[in-house]
Amino acid sequence: MGLLFGLAALGVNSASLAVAFGAVGIGLGFGLQNIFSNFVSGLILLFERPIQVGNDSKINGIWGVVKTINVRSTLLQTYDNAPLIMPNSEFIGQTVTNWSYKDPRVRRTVNIGVAYGTEPELIRKEILAMAEQHPKVLAVPAPVVHFADFGDSALMFRLYYHTTLDFGMISETEIRLQIDERFHELGIVIPFPQRDVHFHVAE
Repeated sequence: MGLLFGLAALGVNSASLAVAFGAVGIGLGFGLQNIFSNFVSGLILLFERPIQVGNDSKINGIWGVVKTINVRSTLLQTYDNAPLIMPNSEFIGQTVTNWSYKDPRVRRTVNIGVAYGTEPELIRKEILAMAEQHPKVLAVPAPVVHFADFGDSALMFRLYYHTTLDFGMISETEIRLQIDERFHELGIVIPFPQRDVHFHVAE
């Protein structure tokens, strides 16, 4: 107030100054709002600990490992080895998938198609036996194989199994390679999409 009176004594319009200071105050308020929101979100992350350093997490379609949690932001190291600094409010306001939260087990799915005419029960037993014997597949919960569907070009089967987070993707690759090798030994065909085209000749 003293500043306004002093400027008014110098002939400066106090009403214009009040409007200007009000606009500046509103701008600062909006700017500090994000800072305050991230600060509060940081405190929530530090005390409630929904994510922790070392967790494999996914947010906004980005998957990575939590490296540091600070008061304002969190550092996420993506699997492309890119450091990603995210505002803490993102972790509070968005849905976060924390793959490391309490239980390191993850369920994986492998889809398999075989040619029509193949005995379905044989396929189911072969896939299940390979999954049960695989060293990276957990015994509990036990793997299961479903006859999923009659596809356009194949009988579709779906293998569900559990493994640990570290072996999620590599186990899928190893199982697919094993299935391909075993099916080749048994003469089981994994078909590719086919289309029959019929031509009608106008008389």
